[in-house]
Amino acid sequence: MRSKMAKLVFAMNQSLDGYVDHQEFAPDRSLFRHFIDHVRDLTGSVYGRCLYEVMRYWDEDHPEWDAAEREFAAAWRAQPKWVVSRSLQSVGPNATLVNDDVEAVVRGLKADLTGEIDVGGPDLAQSLTALGLVDEYRLYFHPVVLGRGKPFFARARPALRLLASDRIGTEVIRLTYVPA
Repeated sequence: MRSKMAKLVFAMNQSLDGYVDHQEFAPDRSLFRHFIDHVRDLTGSVYGRCLYEVMRYWDEDHPEWDAAEREFAAAWRAQPKWVVSRSLQSVGPNATLVNDDVEAVVRGLKADLTGEIDVGGPDLAQSLTALGLVDEYRLYFHPVVLGRGKPFFARARPALRLLASDRIGTEVIRLTYVPA
């Protein structure tokens, strides 16, 4: 009997008032290094369509990139991705399109794999939370207030228990929660 299974983690950058927005703020050098290492160690990622389309930026090299950006792109390209979408017809390299029976696919990934699988996107995370599939939440708070946008928790926040808090770089606090 297998005792290990993959852990599903929803982690995103957010403003102090709880919004996620990839255009309004970016990670500093320390946090970007943290994400390079994190992505390199992932078993894979499950993305919603919107965030996957944002992340496709990393599929092709850009001449203006520095060494860290090239390193992140290589790590992101290497990891398997499962993209949940009913509207996409195809996905990019190292990605699998999931357009129905998301629960069965994600349960299968958790059962068949070990390590960490990231969940990308608040709406997808909410759906997976409602199914009891998200094992951990990591909130990366940036010192900005947006007053609008997409909230980290797409609907009602599940009951959570604080597991850890730590500072990453000079400006970001990460709070790690598990379902209560």
